[in-house]
Amino acid sequence: MKKNYFLLLLFIISFTTIQAQEEAPVSVVRNQFKINMLLPGFVYEHGFDAKNTLYSEASLGFGFSTNSNNSNFTIFPNINEQFRHYYNLEKRATKGKRTARNSGNFLALNAIYNFESISTNDDYREAVPSFTLGALWGLQRTYKGRFNLEFNIGPGVNFDKYDTEFVPVGNFTLGWVIGK
Repeated sequence: MKKNYFLLLLFIISFTTIQAQEEAPVSVVRNQFKINMLLPGFVYEHGFDAKNTLYSEASLGFGFSTNSNNSNFTIFPNINEQFRHYYNLEKRATKGKRTARNSGNFLALNAIYNFESISTNDDYREAVPSFTLGALWGLQRTYKGRFNLEFNIGPGVNFDKYDTEFVPVGNFTLGWVIGK
């Protein structure tokens, strides 16, 4: 009788150990490079632990403004840094949805620096560098073929040499994950 209990206990322990080994913890990718096609640029995302990353992007931004006299089209380089916390990776994995290459929803602290415009109509309006801080909610999806879609939005505060103001912060990108 004791031998049967011992064998049953041994079976239960080995079964739970095997099952635990099959269910690897869901985690963000340690190093991920992407090419952004809408706003031409490059992205590097570094995973610190299972749910947190530092997102770094260098890209070109575009702007257009008009009044009754003139119109102005600007092109400006910018740097975007985000500390991201992916909060739903386990939930996506249990539903059978993709979590590969950081496919999940996130909350982020965002800092954007827009450099001086490299193409502008100075007669219309001076384009000056600016710095924006924001809090974002977003999602990132990487599909088969490494096609990447990303969207984020939230409130922010913009600083430039003339003004400090509350602004909406948002970004939509389409691109590809490159590398492994």
